[in-house]
Amino acid sequence: MKKRLLGYYDYTVILTYCGMLFAFYGILCVLGQKYWEAILCLMFSGVCDMFDGAVASTKEGRTEQEKNFGIQIDSLSDLISFGVLPGIFVYMICGKSRLAAVVASAFVLCALIRLAYFNVLEAERQKKSEGKRKSYLGVPVTTIAILLPIVYILYDHRICKRVICFPLLLLAMGIGYLSPVEIKKPGIIGKIGLIVLGALEAIALLFFMGWDAV
Repeated sequence: MKKRLLGYYDYTVILTYCGMLFAFYGILCVLGQKYWEAILCLMFSGVCDMFDGAVASTKEGRTEQEKNFGIQIDSLSDLISFGVLPGIFVYMICGKSRLAAVVASAFVLCALIRLAYFNVLEAERQKKSEGKRKSYLGVPVTTIAILLPIVYILYDHRICKRVICFPLLLLAMGIGYLSPVEIKKPGIIGKIGLIVLGALEAIALLFFMGWDAV
């Protein structure tokens, strides 16, 4: 039996891997206090996550191992992208305060629990049905990729003048992650709307930070 590297490396997981790498670079940017770059990386991760499932579904005849790997690797990537990155971002931008540390830690924990629970439900669903998921239970963790850039733009433009707005956002999102609320999965029109919103946020970031920052 020919040995190979552990894992799967076909086109179905490329976007998932790219999203994680964007997030990791975003964490490095946060540690270097390059906040606008970190926000852009968060948004790029969100775009990758939006389409990775659709790309994976185009491959026919996936084995159970490939399907299970896809579920696990997607959630592990999401934890880094939409849990750890936003948590460190808020901790750093709040001046490494104890309050920010506690809130950020709780936020990451909520993201971890929500993603692990999603994996359990998704594995059970795929055993019963081959169709696509139509709704989510709890607020999707990717929502932070839309809301955090908005809050950062408002903060940087002095509309939200207090840094407390960031911990409050994480608190609200953490509660939303664990709330048993059924949310309909966005269709094509919804995804287009999210892409347009993300594009507007990116333009706003570049406008407020200055094009010379690119």
